Amino acid sequence: MGQGISKVTKDELIQAISKRYQDATRSEKGRIIDEFVKLTNYHRKHAIRVLNRERPVEERAIRPGRKIYDEAVRQALLAIWEAADRICGKRLRAVMPDYIQSLERHGHLKLNPELRKKLLTVSAATIDRLLAPMRMKARGRTKHPRKSGSKVKHRVPVRTFADWGEPVPGYFETDLVAHNGASTSGSCVHSLVLTDINSGWTECVALVARDKSLVTGALEALQSFLPIPLLGVDTDNDSAFMNNTVVEYCLSHGIKLTRSRAYLKNDQAWIEQKNGAVVRRFVGHQRLRGIMAAQVLGRLYRLTRLYVNFFQPSFKLRHKTRIGARVYKSYFPPATPCDRLLESEMVDEETKIQLREQKAELDPVRLLYMIRELQSTLAALGGSSESANGASPTSKSLSDFLKQLPRLWKEGEVRATHRKRTSSSHYWRTRKDPFETVWPQLLYWLQRDPDIAATELFFKLKSEYPGIYSDGQLRTLQRRVQGWRRAMAKELIGISQD
Repeated sequence: MGQGISKVTKDELIQAISKRYQDATRSEKGRIIDEFVKLTNYHRKHAIRVLNRERPVEERAIRPGRKIYDEAVRQALLAIWEAADRICGKRLRAVMPDYIQSLERHGHLKLNPELRKKLLTVSAATIDRLLAPMRMKARGRTKHPRKSGSKVKHRVPVRTFADWGEPVPGYFETDLVAHNGASTSGSCVHSLVLTDINSGWTECVALVARDKSLVTGALEALQSFLPIPLLGVDTDNDSAFMNNTVVEYCLSHGIKLTRSRAYLKNDQAWIEQKNGAVVRRFVGHQRLRGIMAAQVLGRLYRLTRLYVNFFQPSFKLRHKTRIGARVYKSYFPPATPCDRLLESEMVDEETKIQLREQKAELDPVRLLYMIRELQSTLAALGGSSESANGASPTSKSLSDFLKQLPRLWKEGEVRATHRKRTSSSHYWRTRKDPFETVWPQLLYWLQRDPDIAATELFFKLKSEYPGIYSDGQLRTLQRRVQGWRRAMAKELIGISQD
C-alpha cells in the first residue's frame, strides 16, 4: 500500500499527524505509529524519527517544465498534416522537409528560421502527441474508450470476426436483447439469444430480469435440448457475461468462453443479424415486464426455434472480393439450419437421424398458427395500443386460419406485436378555401377548355381579380383542378364516387 503513496502525500501526512503524535500518550503513540507504518511502508524506527522531527517538512518547489513546441509549431504542424492527408506521425516525419519546402515555394506557408528548425527536428512521437486532440476530433471522438480494469476480462480472451474461420458446429455467439420499449428505465424482460456460427442454428431463452445467475441457468437449460453440444460461447463485454459466475460455469462445464472487442459490433455480426431477423421479427419492440410476460415469451420461443431452425432458410456468405471501392459477395444457396447440420460431416449420424424424425413430425402451418396466437397474447400483456384496438388477424381454429391465409396479405401487418395504430384520414380543411367564391367561374373555364393548364387559369384569375391572389396560392389551385379532373375521369368510366 505504501508504494501507492507519492512523496508529496507522505510529506503532507507527516505534517498532519506529527504534532498529534508528539502530544499523545505512550499507548496512543503506538497506535499512531502502527497506522503510519501501514500507510507509508516506512521502517518503524524511521517513522518515529520522522514524526519526532521538530522542524516542519520543507515544501519542494515544482520545477516548471520546458515548453519547446509552442502554439505556432502546433498550427504549422496541423497545416502540414492536413496537406499530407492526415497520415501518421512516422510517415509525416519522413516527408516533413519535402512538405515544408513545397509549401513555402508555392506561397502556402511562411516560416521564420526558428520555427522551421523546430519542425525539422520534431520527432514522430511528438508529432502524434501534438496532433492527438485534432485527430480524435476529426474521427468524431473526444477521447479513447475507457480501458476496463476488470480482472474478469483479462481471463476471457478476445475473438474477432476474422478469427472464426469455419468452426465445427457447437460454437455459438451470444447476446442479450432488452424488451424495454422506448424507455431504458426500470426492469424488463430480456432475451438470451445464441446462434451457431457453422449452421446458423438459433436458440432464444426468455429471462425475467438481467442477472448473471439466470444467464448460467439458461445455458444449463439449453444444453438439454440443443441438437449439438455446446462447445464455445462468444459474448460481448456486457457485465451480465463478464463476471466470475459465468466464467466459472464455463470452465467447469468445458465451454470455451471468448468475448468481442468493445465498441465493434462486427465481431458479433452473426448474432446481431439474428437479433433482428428472429427476436425483433417475432417479438417486436414493445415493453415486456413481469413473470407472466416472460412465461408467454418462453412459450413463443419454444415454437419459433422449431419454425426458424427447420423451415426458415437463410443465406450464408461463401466469400467476398474487393475490387477497387466495391465489394462483391458470393453466398451459398439458401438452406435451413437443420439442412446445414444434416449436410455437415462433423455431425454424427445419430443426431442426423433425430433431426430427420423431428422434422417429419412438424407442421409449419400449425406452428405459424400457434405463433400468431402467442403474439396476440404477448401484445395484450405488453399493453400496446394495437392490442387494445382488438385488431388481431388470428383465427379461432386452425381451419379458419388456413382459410384466411390466401387473403391475409390484404390485412397488411398480421403480427399483433407489430401492428401500428391506423391513423384516420385528414378530410377536413384547416384554412378557408381561397377559391370558394370564384369556383363557379373556374368551372366555366374548365368546361369550355378542359385541357387548360392550372397555371394559365391562375394567371387569368389574377388578371380578373388583381391584388387578391398571391403566387403562393398556385399550388392550391393546382390541387383543386387535379381533384376535379380525377372526379370527371371516374365519372366517365363509371366508377362510384363513394
